[in-house]
Amino acid sequence: MIQRSDIQPAVQAAIPIMLGYVAIGIPCGILEDSIGMNALQVFFLSCMFYSGAGQFMIPNMWLAGSPLASIIASVSLVNTRQMLYSASFAPMCANERKRLSFLFSATVTDESFGVNMANFATGTWNVPRATIVNICSCTSWTLFNVAGVLIGGALGIPLAIASFAMTSIFICLLVTQKITFENVVAAVVAIVGVFTCKAVGLAGPAILVGAILGVVAAMLVSQVRRQRRAEDAALEEKIAKAAGKGDDAR
Repeated sequence: MIQRSDIQPAVQAAIPIMLGYVAIGIPCGILEDSIGMNALQVFFLSCMFYSGAGQFMIPNMWLAGSPLASIIASVSLVNTRQMLYSASFAPMCANERKRLSFLFSATVTDESFGVNMANFATGTWNVPRATIVNICSCTSWTLFNVAGVLIGGALGIPLAIASFAMTSIFICLLVTQKITFENVVAAVVAIVGVFTCKAVGLAGPAILVGAILGVVAAMLVSQVRRQRRAEDAALEEKIAKAAGKGDDAR
């Protein structure tokens, strides 16, 4: 249950996210305006969908002439990470009401995940406060998207400028990932896959193909490395046992 004492610290924690959405929410709204979406449509899309990367992908891929199926598949694939975010918070929601837990998990996004995870680590955070952070973030994202639609319709800002914000989001998602060999492989293969698709004229499904290739490559590399570690561990165990038998024989 959300208490009054939860509101102030939660809002304070959400302020950096809300301010950050000024820089990406307005360009996203401008792009959405470019494909003919009005303020009301963007309002409902932002409230119900609430995915920065996904909302940038939709108008960009639409303008690039991508088929609807490719847009849906690409956006769905990119947003699968949201399930991992929600799953990581499952232990914190064990003793909370189902309605609050559902609202909390349904409004998690990249930025609020990082803020809430850091605060949960301090031991002073709870699900009601985390939910307020999510709601504040979603509200600001929605408002700035709508503002972008209104600005885009009034000023006619060049799409190339607004489109770069999508690239910025993916760069942010990339640099905030933990640096592991698998993640590096995924990023490199995805970039090569997208570039190759566009080079041969497959601009529509380029993002989807690149993302799938990156994920598959990372999974294969991870599997091979796990097998090697298991083999090395088994070999070390055999050597240790052999050395132990040798010592007993002496």
